[in-house]
Amino acid sequence: MTHEDTENTPSLDERITGALVGAAVGDALGGPVEGYSPEQIAERHGGRVHGVVGPWHGDDWRTARPIAPYHKGDGHVTDDTLMTHALVRVYARVRDHLDAYAVADHLVPDLMTNPRWIPELEAETLPLHRIFLAEKWLVARLHYGHVDPREAGVGNIVNCGAAMYMAPVGLVNAAHPAAAYAEALDVAGAHQSSYGREAAGVLAAAVAAACAPDATPDSVVAACLSLAKDGTREAIEKVCEEASLHTDVESALRPLREAVAPYDTVGPDYRSPSLGARRPSRLHAIEELPVALGMVVAARGDFRHAVLGAVNYGRDCDSIATMAGAVTGALGSPVPEEWAKTVAEASRLDLWEPAATLTSVARDVFARDVERRRDHERAFARLGGAGCSD
Repeated sequence: MTHEDTENTPSLDERITGALVGAAVGDALGGPVEGYSPEQIAERHGGRVHGVVGPWHGDDWRTARPIAPYHKGDGHVTDDTLMTHALVRVYARVRDHLDAYAVADHLVPDLMTNPRWIPELEAETLPLHRIFLAEKWLVARLHYGHVDPREAGVGNIVNCGAAMYMAPVGLVNAAHPAAAYAEALDVAGAHQSSYGREAAGVLAAAVAAACAPDATPDSVVAACLSLAKDGTREAIEKVCEEASLHTDVESALRPLREAVAPYDTVGPDYRSPSLGARRPSRLHAIEELPVALGMVVAARGDFRHAVLGAVNYGRDCDSIATMAGAVTGALGSPVPEEWAKTVAEASRLDLWEPAATLTSVARDVFARDVERRRDHERAFARLGGAGCSD
C-alpha cells in the first residue's frame, strides 16, 4: 500500500466512530416508522422518509397504542443504541475479548443498577425499564435464574435482539471477521439461540469485514457467506443476489422483502406474527440482517442511501437501519453531520464518546492478542512444530 493509499483509507478510529455513530443515527431514523409497511410509511409522510421525522401519532405518542409510552421519533434513539452503548461499557471495564460470562458479570448489572437518560421515556431510569422482553430475559435468566451464561439464551424468543447490538464485537475484532463471528456467538449465547444467535455472529463479522482497508459491500457479503450457517446463510445469499440487481434502494424495497420472506418466521403482518414465529429453526433467519446487508449492496456502500432504504423498508426498520448504519459507517461512508447532531441533541447522548472508548479498547485488545500469539508461537516452536521468528 502506498502512502497515498494510506492517507485515503479511513483509520481505525474513523471506522469505529462511523460505525457506532452511524448505528445510532440509523436507529433514531427508523424508530418512528417501525412496524409499518413501505406503503403505510409513504402515506403517513406524504412520500419517503428522508431524515429525522416526528412520532407516528404526533402529540398523542404518550397514549397511542401500540407505541405508548415511548417517544419514538424526533431524533430519539431506541433500545438498539442503549444496548450497544451498554456493551461498549462492558468492553471498557474488561478491556479484553468478551464471552457469555461477561454478559452475566457486567452487562446485566449495568442494565439493572445504573440509571441513565432514556430518550424514548424522557426520563432518567434503569435501562431495564426500556429494553424489550427478549432483552429482559437476560436479567430473568442470569440474575434471578442463575443459568449457565453459555446456555441462557435457550428458550428465549428468537429475534434480532442480540444481533442489534453486536457491532462493538466486530469493531474490537476489526478486519478479522472470523474472530468477530466466534466472539459474538459466545457473547450472544447468554441472550439468544438458533438463528438469533447466528445473526449476532454474522453481524459482528460483517462489521469486522467492513473495517478492512480495501473493504467493499461485496467483500463484506463474501465474508458473511463464508461464515454463516443454515438458513441465515441462504437468506443473506438470496437477498444480496436480489439487491445486486438494483441500482437504487427505492426499487429494492419490495424485491428484498420478497427475497427474505421464505426465511422470515414473523410473516406478512409484522404486528401479528404467525404461530410459528420466532421459534428455533435451522431453516430460517431473522429478517433484519439479510435486509440490512441487501440495503448496503443496493446502496453501493453509501451510508445515507443504505440507511434511508432500511428506514423506508418498514417492519423492524430501526434495527435494520442500525445494522446498515454500522456496516456502512465501518466501510468509511460519512454519516451526515446534520443527522448525527440532531440525534445527539434530541437523545441527550454523546454519540462520540463510546466510539473513543471502544477505539482505545480495540487497540489494547489487539496488543494483548499479539502478545498471546507470540507466546503461542514460541511454545509451539519449542515443541518442534514450527520455526519462530524471535
